[in-house]
Amino acid sequence: MGLIVQKYGGSSLADKERILNVARRIVETKRDGNKVIAIVSAMGKTTDKLIQMAREISEVPPKREMDRLLSTGEQISMSLLAMAIQAMGEKAISLSGPQAGIMTDAYHSKARIKNVAADRLKKELEEDNIIIVAGFQGENADYDITTLGRGGSDTSAVAIAAAVDADLCEIFTDVDGVYSCDPRIVPKAKKLKVVSYDEMLELAILGAKVLQHRSVELAKTHKVAVHVRSSFNHNLGTVVKEDTSMEHNGIITGIAHDFNVAKVVVFGVPDKPGIAARIFGEISKLDINIQMIVQSAQTENMNDIAFTCSIEEAKEAQDALEKVVKEIGARSVVITDNLAKVSIVGAGMMTHTNIASRMFSALAGAGVNIDMISTSEITISVIVESDKCQDAVQALAKEFDLLENK
Repeated sequence: MGLIVQKYGGSSLADKERILNVARRIVETKRDGNKVIAIVSAMGKTTDKLIQMAREISEVPPKREMDRLLSTGEQISMSLLAMAIQAMGEKAISLSGPQAGIMTDAYHSKARIKNVAADRLKKELEEDNIIIVAGFQGENADYDITTLGRGGSDTSAVAIAAAVDADLCEIFTDVDGVYSCDPRIVPKAKKLKVVSYDEMLELAILGAKVLQHRSVELAKTHKVAVHVRSSFNHNLGTVVKEDTSMEHNGIITGIAHDFNVAKVVVFGVPDKPGIAARIFGEISKLDINIQMIVQSAQTENMNDIAFTCSIEEAKEAQDALEKVVKEIGARSVVITDNLAKVSIVGAGMMTHTNIASRMFSALAGAGVNIDMISTSEITISVIVESDKCQDAVQALAKEFDLLENK
């Protein structure tokens, strides 16, 4: 008998028929001799609808109240699914994130899990219950509901799998697994059988939507094997696990792209020690995630400093830096948001020296101009105009042999 944690996304629970389909899958897993904990997202577009309702009431809804509101979506899913399983003759109980022992820090709307007190989960498993847990949510030290950000149910699932020492964590979604690039842009993209934690983490951070990057961080830290697969069939998907040299997918494993990118440029920054620290110190107070940073060459003791962040956070960054610009004697702060980030990821990059030249040549051949570049050991990312993103992804998929041969 094994202990399996399963996560079902919103598209898998969008209506009555899909809820019943998920219930059948869970019951099958139980009747195969396993203990089961299922983590659920909100049904379909429920979260988007709740956000819209909140903004019709308040232009800037308080984050604490938003967390209270948005947490109800997953709680609807968990209750309906538990009812469906019980109607099929199996014991089941639904638990909210706090009831399941998920404890977080104090940040509303993007809280991080600090601990999972698994006593209640273990007790319910001993009583032979199938446990349905509301994903995406937890509780802080003040007993307030917190949410984990978009895709947070993935993180809930991996955290619970680690806390109960599960044998496997299955992430069920509306796709068959992890692909070398987005099949909507590259229809012949390869489905990957195995991806290392490091490669999957980079792909998730850089824009691949299959897994939330914090769930991959947790999986890597606690050595949780994750199987990404479709809830609409029984096909094998993609296993995310520790890297083994025998299982490299090739020099480049995949391509990620992200349209939610804005560039913020501080023009005319004095070339003095401490100025960059002043700029990014102000940004850090807002808990804004900076993605890429470029400083121009010095001209007349002045530099331009550019960085990228999400479009939602760019205006907040600009507002905060307007005051700093005056204090440090810089010229201005300007936002550009008609951009996209395109990235290649692959562990094989560490042992091949011509990857950058091949990437830039392929982009040039597709007529794609590069605005910014950043690199790490296993990634190269470029900022391009958003209307050139599709051309860039297609050109790179062809260049690095990321297409199915059939």
